[in-house]
Amino acid sequence: MTELILRAAQWEDRDAVAQLIYEVCEADGDATVAVTPEELENEWKTEGFTLERDAFVMQTSAGSIVGYEEFFNEHEHYNLRTDGYVHPKFTKQGIGTTLLRRIEARAREEIQRAQPDLRVFLRSTIDNRDEASNTLHKNEGYFSKRYHWRMEIKLDTLPSAPILPEGLEFRPFIREEHAEAVWRADNEAFRDHWGSHENSFSEFSRRRFENPNYDPTLWAVIWDKDEVAGFALNRLRMGIGWVGTLGVRRPWRKKGLGIALLHHSFREFYRRDLKTIGLGVDAENPTGATRLYQRAGMYIASEFLTYEKELRPGKSLED
Repeated sequence: MTELILRAAQWEDRDAVAQLIYEVCEADGDATVAVTPEELENEWKTEGFTLERDAFVMQTSAGSIVGYEEFFNEHEHYNLRTDGYVHPKFTKQGIGTTLLRRIEARAREEIQRAQPDLRVFLRSTIDNRDEASNTLHKNEGYFSKRYHWRMEIKLDTLPSAPILPEGLEFRPFIREEHAEAVWRADNEAFRDHWGSHENSFSEFSRRRFENPNYDPTLWAVIWDKDEVAGFALNRLRMGIGWVGTLGVRRPWRKKGLGIALLHHSFREFYRRDLKTIGLGVDAENPTGATRLYQRAGMYIASEFLTYEKELRPGKSLED
């Protein structure tokens, strides 16, 4: 058996970790959910995340990185998240178990920073086709919590032009003029979604504008005079078009804005010769988004399962 070394991640590991993530996702059957080295670096710059403290790699004696796990304080130190990968050629060697337990130890350090009466939990999302990862989480005391889908469409022809209610219009996104309005609309539109929390403007800006694939010409924003009614914050992702976030504010729902945003987005991607388009969605989305995407011709390409482990009982602020 190859000698393995567990250590803290370093910035020099960026390319090797990104390659590991790609190879794991490819083996699972969906490489579009992997990340580029530049995207990974941007993720490592998340406010409050310290690479040497919050990420770990498993390395062979020859120097190859064959496992990776990261920890994030998702919200207020009670909602904690991890994400892990083990190279398909190095399974059944205890790497996944070692990494997950190390991250749980890191997560338990965070408990003291949460309000003392709150329930604290750690969540981990996996490709549901990965039987070994399912077994690992169950063995470590995690319980299945929520399903998410990656949906997809492959375009053969230019989609029909979007139709908007009278008085509403698409306008090109201009960061200096529109960024704060879109940020506020994004927070409002997802207020009733599972696991969502309001982001500060600085975090919104870092996630959106510092993303290496940020392209303002792909953003679709519907305006009602000076109000943002709906938006689709689109970009490229691993060689396909990606509807990063699609939202419609409550006063403008059930007016056809969702399908209009999809058609507008599909047309923009098609014009750039991007015929495959994907997005991620909560399978139990309360606004009916899954039905909307299916009506637009999208289908389920991959299913992901979020597991949860309670680290401390207490008052729950989330389901």
